[in-house]
Amino acid sequence: MAGLDRRFIGWGAGAFALLLAILGPLALLGKFTTLEFAYVWAFAIAIVGLNLLIGFTGQISLGNSAFMAVSGYCTAILVTRAGWSPLATIPVAAGLATLGGVLIGIPALKLKGLYLGLATFALAFSVPSIIRYARFDSFTGGSQGIFITGAGKDPFGLVDSGQLTSEQWLYYLALVLLVAFFLFTRAVLRSDVGRALRSIRDGETVAVAHGVNLTYYKTLAFALSALMAGVAGSLDAMATSYVGPDSFDINVAFALLVGAAVGGLGTQVGPILGAVFSVWAPIYTQRGIFKSSPAIVFGLFLILLMYFMPQGAVGGFYRLLGLRDRIRARLVAAPVGPTSPQPTPADPPPHPRPDP
Repeated sequence: MAGLDRRFIGWGAGAFALLLAILGPLALLGKFTTLEFAYVWAFAIAIVGLNLLIGFTGQISLGNSAFMAVSGYCTAILVTRAGWSPLATIPVAAGLATLGGVLIGIPALKLKGLYLGLATFALAFSVPSIIRYARFDSFTGGSQGIFITGAGKDPFGLVDSGQLTSEQWLYYLALVLLVAFFLFTRAVLRSDVGRALRSIRDGETVAVAHGVNLTYYKTLAFALSALMAGVAGSLDAMATSYVGPDSFDINVAFALLVGAAVGGLGTQVGPILGAVFSVWAPIYTQRGIFKSSPAIVFGLFLILLMYFMPQGAVGGFYRLLGLRDRIRARLVAAPVGPTSPQPTPADPPPHPRPDP
């Protein structure tokens, strides 16, 4: 019953959240908030991919911001210089990011733990400098970046006809892609591929002993993570209408990692909650009484969150449910009334002494 109760609560909360997300821009949210939630959904897609790599495969990566940069610049260049529709650039940009994930994933197979994290950190740290490199100015726009005109227009004419604003179009586009990747990841994790990825996380030696191909599955995890980061990078570029070297710097890499940890590594709903935190927490720490020291408040809040919920928001939620079940078990009254005395076992018969 406890498992059924938790499953009922989870499905009910998910259905209510999805309904609220669909109706929010039409009835509750203004233009600014709608656009910010478009960032949230795009960020959630990237964190879903990062969670698949770190939380379910055990491969530490800080380089997904580099894949977002590749796809963001791909979208910007195709829209401004080739005249493509922004929506049509997403598959191409995601394909380039996936290729980058494979190229990075293959040499990273020889690295583990902290060394793998440092290697991917170097990738995320160097990409903005490469974008600023003088010989690439004509291609990437250098330090000035690229402004994207018409990034919020859709090929179906919904924005031009006035049925949706550009902010609402980007919001629903990012939401649909997030739901699609969420269901895709859920299906992958329930298949043999998901079991192989978990076995790599739990112990590579045991995984190899059970016939898991480390090279194939690790590269696959990097490729899928880069694919989702690429889609997120294109959506981010479309929502911002601009890409530059600072659009996907090392701060974005840390924000992705923080979002994955805050939501709950190794959980499926955690990336969405982590994306909400990563996008909205910096905004709210710059308002009101926190305005004077937003970085200190943000860091303190993050420390407290990790102290009281070390398994993230989803882990803390299930921990509260477990506490509720334990309290309920303690408060259940014992049956009242006369009880029959418990029979006491009879003394066993003495063993006969052997005859001399």
